[in-house]
Amino acid sequence: MKLRVLFCCILMCSFAFAANQGKNTPVSTTSASDIPHLRKQGTATQLIVDGKPFLALAGELLNNSATGVEHMKPIWPKLVASKFNTVLAGVSWAQIEPQEGKFDFSVLDGVIRDAHSHNLHLVLLWFASWKNSLSSYAPDWVKRDFERFPRAQTAGGKSIELLSPFSDANRDADAHAFAALMRHVKAVDGQQHTVIMIQVENEVGMHGDSRDRSPAANQAFAGPVPKELMDYLQQHKDTLVPDVRQVWEAAGFKTSGTWEEVFGKSAVTDGFFMAWHLSRYIGRVAGAGKAEYPIPMYVNAALYGVGRGSPTPSGGRPWDLVMDIWKAGGPQIDILSPDIYSERDFVAFCAKYTQSGNPLFIPETGGGPSSAVRALYAFGRHDAIGFSPFGIDRPDRLGNTPDLAGIYDLLSRMAPLISQHQGNGTMSAVLLNPKDPPQKVQLGNYTLEVAFWPIRYTMPLLMPGEPPQPTPPPAAAIFIATGPDEYFAAGSGVKVTFSPNTPGPPLAGLGTVEAGTFVNGRWVPDIRLAGDDTGQGQDLFELQRNMGIQRFTLYRYR
Repeated sequence: MKLRVLFCCILMCSFAFAANQGKNTPVSTTSASDIPHLRKQGTATQLIVDGKPFLALAGELLNNSATGVEHMKPIWPKLVASKFNTVLAGVSWAQIEPQEGKFDFSVLDGVIRDAHSHNLHLVLLWFASWKNSLSSYAPDWVKRDFERFPRAQTAGGKSIELLSPFSDANRDADAHAFAALMRHVKAVDGQQHTVIMIQVENEVGMHGDSRDRSPAANQAFAGPVPKELMDYLQQHKDTLVPDVRQVWEAAGFKTSGTWEEVFGKSAVTDGFFMAWHLSRYIGRVAGAGKAEYPIPMYVNAALYGVGRGSPTPSGGRPWDLVMDIWKAGGPQIDILSPDIYSERDFVAFCAKYTQSGNPLFIPETGGGPSSAVRALYAFGRHDAIGFSPFGIDRPDRLGNTPDLAGIYDLLSRMAPLISQHQGNGTMSAVLLNPKDPPQKVQLGNYTLEVAFWPIRYTMPLLMPGEPPQPTPPPAAAIFIATGPDEYFAAGSGVKVTFSPNTPGPPLAGLGTVEAGTFVNGRWVPDIRLAGDDTGQGQDLFELQRNMGIQRFTLYRYR
């Protein structure tokens, strides 16, 4: 009996202690499998949030918006109304560690609290050692102590406002602050999972020169290429991205030597050198954070122009051209992400940043009417984890994004179906500009020919003095094969025809065509289409008229 009483007392004390602890410091018992993480499905990588695949229908705030809790209060409801489910928000090193070793998370706590109350997720952008390849978001105590925290230098020994990646002090101070940030995020958010990913630094690179030319950098450049990098290159020799392999091959596939001996003497070698040291630095920072709370982490890249001469990866930016260098140097980094502002290069960069199994997450892109079709294409064609126009809280954009809001609403309804078909070859998408030729997509037993068809923009013959016809915006459509002869499609501005691609009767026709939507993952038809709305059973004509969803079946005949 005494033992029973003693046991009960111990148990009650344990519960009381746990309850009391919870009042002061939130206790997270979440396992690694419960927190936001990445998971492979076929050839795709999915972001898993609360046990389910999650498509980040996101937008990025202006750089400093999230530094004021009161400033954000009128913005949150408008983001919800615009159909965002995720917001990218900056948190700076200077903000959370204004004095060395003394942390202030009060503003961040308010941002997390208010995002959660509006049922929005957050991706935190860690503005620390580098933001846009400079160091303006480092704390004052770091900026002032330039002896302890040295700057990068250009030719001639000129220092610039850029913390050098060749300083252990720079790296360790950043990593210490980032670890504190992640420890705090786990404490306040480890159960509710408002924060689902982290961007580590921002658009890193070297300003004013092809590489850092400080004494420490020069010494490293004159030394041997690190064994870890040479081992990686040899182990992945047959699967390296073409740009890395070609440079290494041109220099003779050497397995040791200085940077110029292994890769040749050029600005490209400078870029390889900087990519290695930036990735090592950021990888260590990311690793310190993951030791506290290992949610997915990525770096983002300011890009070059495709087809505008031969790009030189100088400065070490996380371009696709040096993807293997970054993978070797920073394995703690989960994703290399492109900031795609060029509409003409959008398709090319989506393909480049899905090389070597790299998941596609687009943290920055332009807004405007074409952002909606680009989002549809990224999710449908490249199994994107997320899509995020920049500056969504700008006065000229806030509450004025009907096209993006419409496509985000559509994608949120289709999300379970899209997630189910990611990575298994049963889903694709097209993005077409007005003068593009038709594209062919093979899905299931049929080939879909998709043509730009802007009938909603046609105008009658212009009379003298009337304004010219507006240029139609790009068009896009997503297609998902859910059975041998059954498909779902969504998009606008296209006309789709079909032909069989397996033995049998040579002609294809539309069977049942329904326009409708998904409600809680269940297909709910609205109307049944035929006749004029299906080209008399020969094409998906209605897709040109609205950004809607259709289910259709096909049959074959001769």
